[in-house]
Formats: sequence, C-alpha cells, structure tokens
Amino acid sequence: MNTGASWPTPAEAEARVLEIQTKLHSWAIADRGRRFDDLYNLVVDPAFLLVAWRRVRRNKGARTAGVDGQTAHSIEAERGVETFLEDLRADLKARRFTPLAVRERMIPKPGTTKKRRLGIPATRDRVVQAALKLVLEPIWETDFHPCSYGFRPKRRAHDAIAEIRLLASTSYEWVLDGDIEACFDSLSHSATLDRVRRRIADKRVLALIKAFLKAGILTEDGARRDTITGTPQGGILSPCLANVALSALDEHIAGQWQDKVARAKRRRHGLPNYRLIRYADDFVLMVSGTKAHAEAMIDEIATALDGLGLKLSAAKTGIAHIDEGLDFLGWRIQRHRRRGTDHSYVYTYPSKKALRAVTGKVKTICWQDVNPPLEAVLHQLNPVLRGWTTYFRPGVSHRTFEYLRAFAWRQVIGWLRRKHRRATWKELRYRYCPDGWWPAEGEVTLFNPAAVRTTRYRYRGAAIPTPWTSAT
Repeated sequence: MNTGASWPTPAEAEARVLEIQTKLHSWAIADRGRRFDDLYNLVVDPAFLLVAWRRVRRNKGARTAGVDGQTAHSIEAERGVETFLEDLRADLKARRFTPLAVRERMIPKPGTTKKRRLGIPATRDRVVQAALKLVLEPIWETDFHPCSYGFRPKRRAHDAIAEIRLLASTSYEWVLDGDIEACFDSLSHSATLDRVRRRIADKRVLALIKAFLKAGILTEDGARRDTITGTPQGGILSPCLANVALSALDEHIAGQWQDKVARAKRRRHGLPNYRLIRYADDFVLMVSGTKAHAEAMIDEIATALDGLGLKLSAAKTGIAHIDEGLDFLGWRIQRHRRRGTDHSYVYTYPSKKALRAVTGKVKTICWQDVNPPLEAVLHQLNPVLRGWTTYFRPGVSHRTFEYLRAFAWRQVIGWLRRKHRRATWKELRYRYCPDGWWPAEGEVTLFNPAAVRTTRYRYRGAAIPTPWTSAT
C-alpha cells in the first residue's frame, strides 16, 4: 500500500497500536473501577484502522463477501486500500457510518448432521469491528477471570484441558458438563451493553457497539430479519462481547471460590468446593464433593445465565464422575487404572466424536473426483492431518494417530485404485509409492500421523501473560 503523510507504515502502525494498548491495559489494572472515555478517537486513528485492515486481510474469511459483495481482494483491486480506509475514516469521524446487515449462511456442525448459523459481515464492518477490538480488548482483559480460556490472547483450549486434568487428579471428581442453548443467538443486548458500560463511558463507542448488535441479518432466502437478541457468530467483535457477557457467570461461580484459604476451610468442614472452566460458551464445573452437590449447582448456574437471556440445554447438560469420563473441546478426559499397577491416573486423549470428524474429512477428500493428480489430493489431505494431530499432540494420542495413519493410507490407496482401475497393486506401488509402501507424488508425500510424537501440556494457571504485560 502507498502510504501518504497521514498514514503510517505497517511497522509504525503496529508499534503505535501496541504502545497505546499497553497503556490502556496498565491504566485498567491500576484503577479497577475506571470507566474509559474518549476512546472513539482511537478507533478512527489511522494506525488502528491500518492494523485492523491488515488483520482482516490476513484472515481466510477475507475471501468471502458480505451483503455488499465486496471482498478484501476486490477492494484492493478496484478502490485501493488507502482510498478505502480514508473514506471509512471520514464516515466514522462524521458519524455517518452505519453497519450493514450480516449475510447468513448455514454451515454444518463438526461431527454432527446439524447446522449452525454463521453471520458474514461486510468487509468495511469487519475493519471497524477489528479496530474496536484493538481498543477495547486490553481494557476488558483486566476484568476477565483466569478460568476463561476461549477467544482470549495467548490462551488456548489446551490450558482448559490441563486445568480440568489437574483438578480431576486431586479431589474434584464430579463434573457438571454445561451446554448453553444457542448462546450467540440468545444473548441479551441490554445485559451485554450493561456489562460493557462498566468499563466504557464513551457514548460514541457504545453507540457503535449497539449499532453492530442491531444491524440485522440477511437470510439465505433473501429476507431481512431484525436482531433483537444475540451477536452473530462470524463477527470479529462477537467473541469479545460474548466473553464480556459471560464473565457474569465467571464472577458468580469462580469469584466465590478463588480464595485458597476459604476453600481449605470449607474442605476441613466437609463442605463442597467448585471450580469453573469456561471456553467461550462451553463450560464445565468441577466439584469437590458429591453428586448431590453438583446437581444443586444446576439451578444456581441457570439463575446466573437467566440474567443474560440465556438458558442451559436440558438435553446436553449432564453430570458425570471422572471415572466415567467426559468429552470437552474434542478431548476425552477420564481416569483409568494404569496398566500393570494399582494406581489410577487421569488421561486425556482424542474423543470418538473428534476422530469421526477427521476421518469424515479424509473420506470426503478421497471420495471426490479421481481426475486430479495424487499430488493435488495430498495437498488437501496433509493440512487436515497435520492440524488435527498438532491439536491432539499433548495427550495420550499415539494409538489414535496410528489408527488415523492406517485409515488415511487405506483411503488414498482406494482413491488410486478407483483412478487406475486396470492397474495392478504392484504397478500402483511402483508408480505412487517410492519406498514401496507410502503414497507420494513429486515432492509431496502423504503426511504420517503416527510419526507425530506426543507431549504433555503443562498447566499454566493464572500465570498466562497478556500481549501487553509481556510488552512492558
């Protein structure tokens, strides 16, 4: 992009944004009750808009257009980035900016036959949402509890699984596996904005957030639907707003049981203790007590969620003992007796649902058209296998990886047999298996899941840094 005098270079923009974010974060820590004003000027700052554009542009969703039909590529080709950002900044400064309705698409839920709604905002709306997130996230992060892991910087699903494993290895043997029914579609706008106002006093920023919440949806059949509740899944700001709202659950449950001294005192008196682990709208409540203690918490959690316009799914919310095991974030967490000993340990390994999902993807790729060369098929398969094994590497996953290796090999060989129906097995091996066994073509070799070495992910607790504390 050609930058004029008023627009910084990408490196200068990144440095300025990080500097201001670090200041906002430190001010929010220093004064926990502070409400920030005059943030709108940061949203329209050239550095924030440029960084927001670059993050939107890097995202895979940049190839998908919203209701205006514009993608990041078409904006670069037709208008130019500088002109686009200048026009967008002028609209924001003049308060002429109005978010467009999001384009709705129904996409399949992984591992099931059900579908869920995905909202696709217009590219210009994504840039403004990204700029809002750059300004607001450092402030909100100071108020989030350590038990929350989803869609937060430097936190990941493995941290949540590590905490569950650690707690289950001590006295937290009963688990309440909670499922919030249609969280992103049912979230109360008024409750969400009330929690946003706790930290944000700038009325222009609040009006902009409210405008995004009320932008509406353009359905697949072309009908326009108003958004009375919810924040569309697919928007850049939606996960942040969901975390702000659901932090009410964190405060209600986790806030009561953070004090180690109080927990020890309750333990001495035979009273139960509870620990919440939440990843976006998925959560588990670990209970150091009895099954009855876990059952009693269902109503308390339902009451906390009711204030946000949410409710628990009766069909998907359940209670299990750690010996029975539970599935969470694709992992199976269960206590087993270690082979050859009398000791039991809590193990984490890929769930059957997660394995079905990846084998389904492999099968779909290998049962497509047989006209492309093997190299093209391997280019599709390898990222799927590599990404799945990377996610499940920190666990007891080696046997599952061996099974996936055999499954992928059978599917690829089956594809080759359908492609060359008259070729013998010996001819196929000679042409496509340079080592006599493993498929490859040109410089591309089928990824071998069994070659991935498993590791152990260490629990980091409350010591997880933010990008702004590590920058100081």
